[in-house]
Amino acid sequence: MRTYIGRLLELVVTRQADSGVVFDLELPLVEVSEVYAAMDERRATKVLVRP
Repeated sequence: MRTYIGRLLELVVTRQADSGVVFDLELPLVEVSEVYAAMDERRATKVLVRP
């Protein structure tokens, strides 16, 4: 087990950790080519593709 997990869990449970934004971009599945383009061009790192 990593040594920081205990402290990280404590911060999350006590709501002291700021997880930030998870997704850079959200697009519908029909625009999946734009998802790949955005990631390739480094405009997005994590993309949520909606059905």
